[in-house]
Amino acid sequence: MRIGIDLGGTKMAGIVIGDNDEVLALARIPTLRGDYVGSISAICAMVHELADTAKLKNYSVGIGIPGSVSPLNGKVQNANSTWINGRYFQNDIERALGCNVRMANDANCLAISEAYDGVGLNATSVFGVILGTGCGGGLVINDAAISGRHCIAGEWGHNPLPWAQGAELPGPLCWCGRYGCLETWLSGPALSNDHLAWTGDRLSAEEIGFNASREDVGALATLDRHLDRCGRGLATVINIFDPEVVVMGGGLSSLTGLVDRLPEAIASYVFADVADIRVKTARHGSESGVRGAARLWPV
Repeated sequence: MRIGIDLGGTKMAGIVIGDNDEVLALARIPTLRGDYVGSISAICAMVHELADTAKLKNYSVGIGIPGSVSPLNGKVQNANSTWINGRYFQNDIERALGCNVRMANDANCLAISEAYDGVGLNATSVFGVILGTGCGGGLVINDAAISGRHCIAGEWGHNPLPWAQGAELPGPLCWCGRYGCLETWLSGPALSNDHLAWTGDRLSAEEIGFNASREDVGALATLDRHLDRCGRGLATVINIFDPEVVVMGGGLSSLTGLVDRLPEAIASYVFADVADIRVKTARHGSESGVRGAARLWPV
């Protein structure tokens, strides 16, 4: 039996997957933002709750985080949930739970899940994208996540916006200390900030999407800018990795027209005579990341 935990920027989800891949239990709570000790306690409480609900005696625990554990010093790096950065998060959770855990980037978990039994099934290579509180990516080749020497493979969100021009330069200040990172253009907060700058209205990404569905001109223009920037950002990923399938996850993946229009938005920037871009919405939706976290442990 495998337990998966997905520590997101706004919510924490949990799942139990049985021997036959059936879902035995689910849990979901708000993330305790800024609270390191509280986050560890909440993860432990969720693991115990899931184990009790599914009546488990023996189980593994996999955790997806919006960052990664550095293989060089064992500390969390690059998490937009900044309160876990620079901490021995995995070690502290293992000590609190009294067992070994496996930990990976949440976008890696998404890509693992979708390559296993989602829209990336039978694909040689899958690039998983999470657009939500942050902007992350994970690469799976031949059903194995590629982490890289520094455990940062696929982290497209902290590369600069490609082919930036005019008012896009130097770009917004990112929490990482640099300007113009893709995360500052493509995440939920970034979408809201861009809409505010152009219209003077402070709306959430969900509200912008709703207004666009009702043909609001300002909201439609905001989504058009977001689509073009997302296309440029993903084109650089395709030019380097050339994955068979790009899987979109996170809250913004449901924005009006985003997934359907992305192939065309990407194509003109791809270094190929004829571009055949496959972009799919994650089959397991909001559960993809947590399912992938559970699958960090083999059967």
